[in-house]
Amino acid sequence: MARSDWLRDARWGVFMHYLAAPASSQSGADLPATEWNALVDGFDVDGLARQLADVRAPYLFITLGQNTGHYLSPNERYDSLVGRSPSRLSRRDLVADLARALEPAGTRLMVYLPSHAPAQDRLAVEGLGCTPLWDASKWGLRPGTYAARGEVDERLSAFQRNWEAVIREWSERWGRAVCGWWFDGCYYSDRMYRSPDEPNFASFAAAARAGNPDSIVAFNPGVKVPVVSLTEFEDYTAGEVAGALPARTSYSYTGRMERLIDGAQFHILTFMGDGWGRGEPRFPADLVAGFTRHVNDCGGAVTWDVPPTETGGIRAAFLAQLGSLAGARHPERTGTG
Repeated sequence: MARSDWLRDARWGVFMHYLAAPASSQSGADLPATEWNALVDGFDVDGLARQLADVRAPYLFITLGQNTGHYLSPNERYDSLVGRSPSRLSRRDLVADLARALEPAGTRLMVYLPSHAPAQDRLAVEGLGCTPLWDASKWGLRPGTYAARGEVDERLSAFQRNWEAVIREWSERWGRAVCGWWFDGCYYSDRMYRSPDEPNFASFAAAARAGNPDSIVAFNPGVKVPVVSLTEFEDYTAGEVAGALPARTSYSYTGRMERLIDGAQFHILTFMGDGWGRGEPRFPADLVAGFTRHVNDCGGAVTWDVPPTETGGIRAAFLAQLGSLAGARHPERTGTG
């Protein structure tokens, strides 16, 4: 039995970018800690849990943070390395509170985290040791915009160990309350993680599973159509397809759409709105439900990103489309897997 069997059976779920600035933006780093704490404190976990239960959503992803250095859970290891006061990490452990709220309905919780330091926070970049001597512009990091502290090797080994320690602290605190991780920005895998010696993909995944050995892990190489598996050490494909909706055809160039992609559970992540965490629904509900069923029939699962309200809710237009997916959890399967 694979760790990811439950994801195949879930068939679909919800993703929420709850951040200090719009997803993938280069702004927001100047948000005061007091204002970030006020936002996180105002997140209505019970309200969101009720909405997800109403549409029978099997699971939810929530972002821990992204580019600005604001995170929605405290972490002592992170603060000791970065040394900022006041911290940009929230006082409230929103992940723990959300997990408790979701538990009665059986809604699983997973978390999103970039594979690198927040590029818009120089203090964090330097404190964590994420200071490559090579051009890491895909992360928003370029030599000359930060100062290295101590020796920095080609693989960013010191940073990797620091980041694994941060992840391990969160994982051990949450335990089985968190059942999966989605790591963004794994663009430099050959340079950083494909090594027989730690730190590497194996130690990265082990840190995420420190508190829950059954936690499923995915490493995102960026938008890839067809969907690929990045490493044998992931349980499911990150599957970021952005604006594309891949379909199964007989043409070889479309790639595979089947239960396992090089051993990893086939999974797709895309947005239901105009972009990540924003806009209005871009498709009619019938298309959303039909595409979800298509991926399900291929043995896969689809995660739909929806924009959050300031208090962590889901607007009515998106709830209606999520409600249409409840029927996608049909017991029959006509495809592989």
